[in-house]
Amino acid sequence: MTNLYPLIFHGKYKYKIWGGRKLFSHLGKDFSPQRRCGESWEVSGLPLDDSVVKNGPLAGTALSDLLRVYQEILIGKSLYTRFGNHFPLLVKFIDAEDDLSIQVHPDDALAGAKHDSPGKTEMWYVIQADPGATLIAGFSQPVDAAQCRERFATGRVHDILTRQAVAAGDVFFLPAGRVHAIGKGILIAEIQQASDVTYRIHDYDRVDADGSRRLLDTDDAIAALDFGFHQDCRIRYKKILNAPARLVHCEHFTANVLACSETVMRNYPFDSFVIHVCVHGSYTIDYGQGCLDVRLGDCVLVPAAIQSVVLETISGFKILECYVA
Repeated sequence: MTNLYPLIFHGKYKYKIWGGRKLFSHLGKDFSPQRRCGESWEVSGLPLDDSVVKNGPLAGTALSDLLRVYQEILIGKSLYTRFGNHFPLLVKFIDAEDDLSIQVHPDDALAGAKHDSPGKTEMWYVIQADPGATLIAGFSQPVDAAQCRERFATGRVHDILTRQAVAAGDVFFLPAGRVHAIGKGILIAEIQQASDVTYRIHDYDRVDADGSRRLLDTDDAIAALDFGFHQDCRIRYKKILNAPARLVHCEHFTANVLACSETVMRNYPFDSFVIHVCVHGSYTIDYGQGCLDVRLGDCVLVPAAIQSVVLETISGFKILECYVA
């Protein structure tokens, strides 16, 4: 059995009607022959979108196959007991050249009952935003199901939503059930539960390649929505150097941001894999048995068996550190 090491995967490039060119221009993702691309799935164990290893002796191996072989060595003993052969997180980059649909994701109970899937709680980290870019996160006032249904039907849904201006470095936490939409001009890194269940509420009367309007999921959305009043879903965090700052800690994942101007050691004493999402600069991971060069746009899966790494840098870097603990 090959010893595990930090893994980088081939991206899975997703055409979206609202996608643009920033995954290439800002992150160097080559999604040709597509002219535009909305999403790059970087770490995924979902059956139809299984990530494939890009580096080292395990190149060409699917994440799901790695999990079946390495089990707790890859993701941790407690997580393997909890999730079995289902990798629990999905990491992607999203480029919104146009507004995404207004949508909501179900929680574990609803997604499990209707789709045999986990729910979808997620976090957004804004990598780049055009001047004036905004997004939607949460209701701007207390509402109920009847009010939402009437607003959805008449197209007046924007009247009850919170729209916020964004800039690079902003972070938003979207628990399952919270209404949301990424606005045009925003490039983000998304950390989420391993689910692809979305209920579309409003889509600006857009049509697909066949000229048909994209379907809305009003009844499912009403069942999934958290009608609570959430005026500001932005995460406030300390912007410190050479030490991690906590962004999110919930039952589904924990995420830190680590901005470094010098070489640092990172210890991971918990029973979980760690994913690095490089959102700025470059560095080298020294994991004791070898080294791996990492650049902007790379996502690295550090197996649970590797509990200490040295991150060496010359130019500086910023990463998101994601794990389940």
